[in-house]
Parts: sequence; C-alpha cells; structure tokens
Amino acid sequence: MNRLYGLYGISDCKLTPYVNIFQYLESAISGGLRIFQLRDKIHSDNDIEGLARELQDFCHSKDVLFIINDRYKLALKINADGIHLGRDELDCFQDLRNSFSGIIGISCYASIESAMYYEDLGADYVAFGAFFPSHTKPNATTAPVTLLKEAKVKCKIPICAIGGINVSNVGLLRDADMIAVISSLWSNDNLSLPCESSNFIRYNASSLLLAWKS
Repeated sequence: MNRLYGLYGISDCKLTPYVNIFQYLESAISGGLRIFQLRDKIHSDNDIEGLARELQDFCHSKDVLFIINDRYKLALKINADGIHLGRDELDCFQDLRNSFSGIIGISCYASIESAMYYEDLGADYVAFGAFFPSHTKPNATTAPVTLLKEAKVKCKIPICAIGGINVSNVGLLRDADMIAVISSLWSNDNLSLPCESSNFIRYNASSLLLAWKS
C-alpha cells in the first residue's frame, strides 16, 4: 500500500491546541486521516520535542505517518517518519537527504520545474498550492488546478495538493495523491476557531475524502 496517499492533516496552534491534540487527532484518524504533520511556528524545538515523540508514537499505533514541518534538526533527533521543507529550508535539502532515511516532502508552490529538480535529488513527494484562497496563509502563492494533471505526467513521485481545500472544491483535485488540509479539518463554520466537538473533526475528515473522490 502506498502510504503517501489520502487525507493529510496539518496541525495548527490555534485549531489544534496541545491540550486537545490527541483527542482531535484520534477523531481525524477515525474519519480517514492517513498522514499527520506537526506544524508549529511558535515554540522552540526543546519546547515541543516531548510532544513530537508522543505524537509519533500515537501515530504509529494507528498506522499513520508522522511528518514534522520545517524542523529538520528535530526530525533527525527523534527519527520522525518524515520532514516537510518549505522555501526557507531548501538550502539544507542535500545534507538532509544524505543523513535522513525518512520521507522528505518539498513545497513547490506552482513550479513543476522545482518539483522535477527535487525529485531528481531524492525528494519523496512534492506539494503544490495554494489552489484556493487560504485562511491559514492568505498571501500564499497561488497555483492553477490544471497544474496537477501536468505534474502527474512529469513527476514520478506522489503529489500533494494544499491551500484553501474544503468539501466544495476538493473534487477539483482528483489528480493529487494527497490532499493537505488545516482549517477544513479542524474547525467548523468559523474557520478561525477549533471544533467544539471532536465529532465534527471525524465528520470533516470523512466528508473531505468522500467529496474528493466521488
């Protein structure tokens, strides 16, 4: 089974507060989540190392991949399943590839050329987007939906779509191998607030998957 496929949930310090993160994550997994990324732009590596280890153990117990966003030193230290690198971390890619046996994903925004370049260097998957206006990243680089079909022809590694994805538009992204979501997974009607009940998260996850492939 290809593990780089399906619903890819990304944490958010506001929408997945750490006091509730295990409960929320379990609900998302029960709704079909297959990949989880810890994304924290606030705390230091030391602050979240213990949490990252616990989350990785929890994900492994549920057969879910655990990815760390940007923090390659932390990913190496805890031997995470994977690391996702954005624009500011790409300078370290080759050294990381030489020392890290896990999954490395790369944000390629709207550039297929960049995706092909990092595929040749050993990336395991590439991410494109934002495909739609994003509440989490309102100033994100935009990418046309048609890019996915071209990328599937030119890239041999799995492709992840990200940015403003919800149940209303996810059906346009059928050429993607993974759909990465934040707000539409962890929140309900108010995208700036977490779900009041973990049942909403389970429903959000299953609804996204159904709308993606139906």
